Amino acid sequence: MWLKLNTEKISDIQGIKLMILFIFGSTLVMGTGAEAERDMWLSIVAAILLAIPLLLVYSRILSLFPGKDLFEILELNFGKFFGKLTSLLFIWFSFHLGALVIRNFGEFISTVALPETPKIVPMIIFTLLCIWGAKAGIETLAKCSEYFLIFAISLILLFGLLVIPNMDIDNIMPIMGNGFRKAMAGVFSAITFPFGETVVFMLIFSSLRDKKSSFRVFIPALLLGGLVVVYISLRNIMVLGPSTIKAVYFPSYSAISRVNIGNFLQRMEIAVTVVFILSGFIKVTVCLLGATKGMARVLGFDDYRILVMPIGLLMVNLSYIVYKDILEMFDWAFKVWPYYALPFQVILPVMIWIFIELKQRAKNKPKKELTAADVNAD
Repeated sequence: MWLKLNTEKISDIQGIKLMILFIFGSTLVMGTGAEAERDMWLSIVAAILLAIPLLLVYSRILSLFPGKDLFEILELNFGKFFGKLTSLLFIWFSFHLGALVIRNFGEFISTVALPETPKIVPMIIFTLLCIWGAKAGIETLAKCSEYFLIFAISLILLFGLLVIPNMDIDNIMPIMGNGFRKAMAGVFSAITFPFGETVVFMLIFSSLRDKKSSFRVFIPALLLGGLVVVYISLRNIMVLGPSTIKAVYFPSYSAISRVNIGNFLQRMEIAVTVVFILSGFIKVTVCLLGATKGMARVLGFDDYRILVMPIGLLMVNLSYIVYKDILEMFDWAFKVWPYYALPFQVILPVMIWIFIELKQRAKNKPKKELTAADVNAD
């Protein structure tokens, strides 16, 4: 009866759009690679290149077992006990990541729009929307992403053009002027946030249509989504400068707030809020889907949808207690998260991939030897 959970199918294009919005997530408002200061855009470019082999590992694992998600793959290769034990680690990562993005949303809304409203209120409303999205399923989510992405990219490009008069190219000069160490710190940060977070798609991509779909989704989404993140970083650093970037919580919001065309076209920073809501909705819903599908598999439920509401409510509870304030949130995001995420994004997937490859070779080896023996006998 578990096959009922795998009947939903999405196209490669839909998968790419879904992943691009996931990469946007909270990255476009919080920024990434800030440790590199004026070279953060360069650090993001390097992070994209270094993330390609990592996403190829994710794609390879899925391509070896088409039509199956990571939970099924783990049980097939590690057995029920160790498979479910490893699944719980990825379930926790997906659940925790979703909670952190909900808190990012709450702090953002509380800081820029509703300072007098308890932050738990917009967080609950946002989470209920994500619960609806998870219950609707990945097909509905993928269809929504097709329209969301067009709207988000249009706003990003439009307001990038409007803010050109405020740009100063000297803000990114000299290139690598802060030294190699800071640039590499920015690379490490950008790999884990947001590119390595796409490991969550291994939990839900049993819905891709064929064996090679994972390669056709992960890499184009990384390159296209990463290109937009580089564009946003360049825009922000040229508008605000490195010192202001370090001083503000949400650099994209601050950069767009400087749009002022003839004292008529101004106060356009609402566009940042719209993009965050759209991409944040996709990111949290994907995390919720990953966590609920995994728990349904571990607990032996026929349908993950019965777990969406309780796990979604637990997610918003965790998001509320995970930080004391916005300072702790940013401290965690840029100082702790890269090291915390590394085992889930790099170490575990690479170990799983190596084990599966060795197991596949051992499985195929006797067949090759038998064929050679038959040839010699002839």
